[in-house]
Amino acid sequence: MFDLRATLRMQVRALTERLGGVHGTAAAIEARWGDAVSPGTVSRKREGSLDFTVADVVAIEDALGVYPVTRMLARRMTETAVSAVTSAAELALQAGEIAREAGEAVAALVRASQSMKAHDDAAALKEIDEAIEALRKARIALQTRMGGGQP
Repeated sequence: MFDLRATLRMQVRALTERLGGVHGTAAAIEARWGDAVSPGTVSRKREGSLDFTVADVVAIEDALGVYPVTRMLARRMTETAVSAVTSAAELALQAGEIAREAGEAVAALVRASQSMKAHDDAAALKEIDEAIEALRKARIALQTRMGGGQP
């Protein structure tokens, strides 16, 4: 399985080497943000006992004028986001999912109202959450298709 944290650490470590090691990296971070940075802290981050912060990565990438970590994170967002829905058939599938989940939520709510049992109430809440999630996914898909992305 892909280890994002290890990959991030390797990329930032390579960038720190391009900056001249821990001293050059500490100087770049200090120059970017104005805060004193110890080369020892950078060393611990490179070795993995501490993590680089987002601010560290921004300073390092800006100093070099290359953005491999930023690009990797942007790809990650694109890969995990809801796929763009481009055809009427795909939107119809979204509508079917909403109808199914909403129907299950209504049925569970009716059961809960008639039984007065805690497990039926919990089941109804679960079904309602699933219906809301189906609606949320459809909204994102439609906004993506329209070019608007997430709200």
